Amino acid sequence: MMMPFNLSQPDPYDVVIIGGGPAGASAAIYAARADLRTLVIDKGLTAGALGITGQISNYPGVPGPVGGAELVAIMRTQAESFGAQFVADKVVGLDLSGEVKTIQAGMGTYYAKAVILATGSMGRTASVAGEQALLGRGVSYCATCDGAFFRGKEVAVVGNNDEAVEEALFLAKFASKITLVVPTPELKASSHLLAELSAQPTIESRLATRLLRVEGADHVERVVLRSRMGSEESLPVAGVFIYLQGGKPIIDYLMGQLETTPEGCLRVDREMQTSAAGVFAVGDLLCSHVKQAVIASADGVVAAIAAEKFLHGHKVLQPDWH
Repeated sequence: MMMPFNLSQPDPYDVVIIGGGPAGASAAIYAARADLRTLVIDKGLTAGALGITGQISNYPGVPGPVGGAELVAIMRTQAESFGAQFVADKVVGLDLSGEVKTIQAGMGTYYAKAVILATGSMGRTASVAGEQALLGRGVSYCATCDGAFFRGKEVAVVGNNDEAVEEALFLAKFASKITLVVPTPELKASSHLLAELSAQPTIESRLATRLLRVEGADHVERVVLRSRMGSEESLPVAGVFIYLQGGKPIIDYLMGQLETTPEGCLRVDREMQTSAAGVFAVGDLLCSHVKQAVIASADGVVAAIAAEKFLHGHKVLQPDWH
């Protein structure tokens, strides 16, 4: 259970933005420009839909083609120029019940007077066999949270983006061997991370290889893999960290605290406010959203302006549907 905010804890940020894609970065630009103390918590440049996009040619004012990660980096640099802070971390839970919101992440706890949710829709709609049954018993989605439990053991990391590589590098502090299972023929990660990966002797990359299932009785004992040109292979491991992506809104960390639509997206009003005062949602978390970076960015701007209004006297704002 999360501890309530008290005076002995650090001063809360004015705004914490969860997710650093086009929606979150644009919100950070406007929030920081309004002199709000702003923090963005994000998993990495290529963790979201835009970050893994190879070429973009239709973003207004940015002649293409430009890589998705490059476009996000430009937005972040602009936000930082106004004073926004960025931290690489993964949010695992929130407490939105108080006037000050508590954000629990893998590397620590953060506090905010207003929160903007911009985590996108890369969540998975289906799991592999054995994943759910062994969740918390060797299956994990957060190396920074659970890595220490695997000291001296062999583990697998599954994914093909910055997040997967960063988590594998973090696990190298603890695990004796890490097998990075990459379902695509190449890793879609930043060049500096690829350089770190190649220099890490305890990490073996397996390209073009799928995770078929996770096996074990009371805990993870092995994963079953298949390369594109090969047969099934059983790999003994004590844990598996899964960073596969899909098209479902990422809201699991909210633990049911906010109202959703029948489609499973967050419900917001015209100012992007959710069912909780001071909590806003933008971008691909909204079912009605047209999945374009420029529209996600516009959502972030609307939410930042609404958050600034909320923080300066509009404490009783209620969503339009109430």
